[in-house]
Amino acid sequence: MKTFIIVAALAVTAALMSHTEVENNFYKGKAELKDFAQPDEVREFPKGKVELIKIGNATIGRATFQPGWKWSESVQPLVKTKSCEAPHFQYHVSGVLMVKMDDGTVLECKPGQVSLLPMGHDAWVVGDEPAVVVDFQGMIDYAKGKKN
Repeated sequence: MKTFIIVAALAVTAALMSHTEVENNFYKGKAELKDFAQPDEVREFPKGKVELIKIGNATIGRATFQPGWKWSESVQPLVKTKSCEAPHFQYHVSGVLMVKMDDGTVLECKPGQVSLLPMGHDAWVVGDEPAVVVDFQGMIDYAKGKKN
């Protein structure tokens, strides 16, 4: 229950941060309830997947990265960018995810933590437990292959 409350609070915060009062009818619409057991879209890539839910004016992603997953090996070949260009605002549910920013900053993200990552980074799973994150910002175009 504690995890759900934290995730819900982060979702509301993300919605407030990403929309202005004039643009946002987020709270004026009808109530909605979605479940990651039935995502709107699933994107799979080597050693990982992202499940997307569209709710209100937001797209929320739950990413599961298996042991041995590394962005530069699993996702970079799909998107063909030097580093991850998706900004992330995410709650770390389980596992350990190491992140190295293009400027050299290194973060070790553990369960119960929240990370805010601007574009320009690599990431990988540490240990033998899958890393699961719920992302409130950066999964809309995550792991979409580039068209040639």
